[in-house]
Amino acid sequence: MLKYILLRGLLALAVAFTVSLAAFFLLNIATDPAQAIAGEDATQEVVQTIRARYGLDQPLPVRYGQWLVGVLQGDFGESYYWHKPVAELVAERAGVTITLALAALSVTILIAIPLGALAALNPNTWLDRMALGVAVSAQAVPNFWLGLIMIILFAVMVPIFPVSGDDTWRHFVLPAFVLGASSVPAVMRLTRTGLIEVMSADYIRTARSKGFRGGALLRRHALRNALLPVISVLAVQLGQKFGGSVITESIFAINGLGRLALESILGADIPTVQMLIFVFAIVFVAMNLLADILNAALDPRIRIS
Repeated sequence: MLKYILLRGLLALAVAFTVSLAAFFLLNIATDPAQAIAGEDATQEVVQTIRARYGLDQPLPVRYGQWLVGVLQGDFGESYYWHKPVAELVAERAGVTITLALAALSVTILIAIPLGALAALNPNTWLDRMALGVAVSAQAVPNFWLGLIMIILFAVMVPIFPVSGDDTWRHFVLPAFVLGASSVPAVMRLTRTGLIEVMSADYIRTARSKGFRGGALLRRHALRNALLPVISVLAVQLGQKFGGSVITESIFAINGLGRLALESILGADIPTVQMLIFVFAIVFVAMNLLADILNAALDPRIRIS
């Protein structure tokens, strides 16, 4: 197991390096940071001064090498837009996005698992079709559209929750629901499939013969085994919440990493965008590694070679 974790850790670093390399070259080819910092009306003298100040007049491979050396030393550079260390800027906003991601995952669990259980216990009935309909609808609705609907319904027409901000727990209710809803279909269908398979197992028939029915049968026997693959998928979904926070945080004006990414892209702040891509890649790969470890730890039938 230890060898496997070390190998996957090295793979995660390789993936993060590849992503950072591709992002660095694509970002610098697509835009001129010096021109973006100086403004459209700036003279060439001003642009050249800015280019020399930030080392943007050097070849791309040299600049990437300098950035990579800085990363290995814990230095991600200085933000062009906010004029402060990028690592400090990201650290200031990371807590908000982590809170939002965990809240969104909680929403996914509270909606998807009960819906999946309801559908599995009533296969091929109107309850099953209703649960599947809810899952399909959640998958078809874009986050930005759902966010606007939630704001209109619960912040304007019925002002229960704030429209924007991240000061209290109430500010996270609507964005957590919007971000969490996108994961409901996958988790719900996986729960339903797992439960249907488990409910036909011999030990479930034995439990029924001993008098277990309904909720007791579900909690004490079926759900525990059916949720093994769901737990690993939830770990992956948590990693996806970080990248998916860009739209949600922008709609609800939440000062997290997602909104920081959008502002940095619009401001051609390449050092900040570069670090955010690196962080998102590390988180996503780490969550995939966690999913594999959970699979191996929770299911003794799995053997890692």
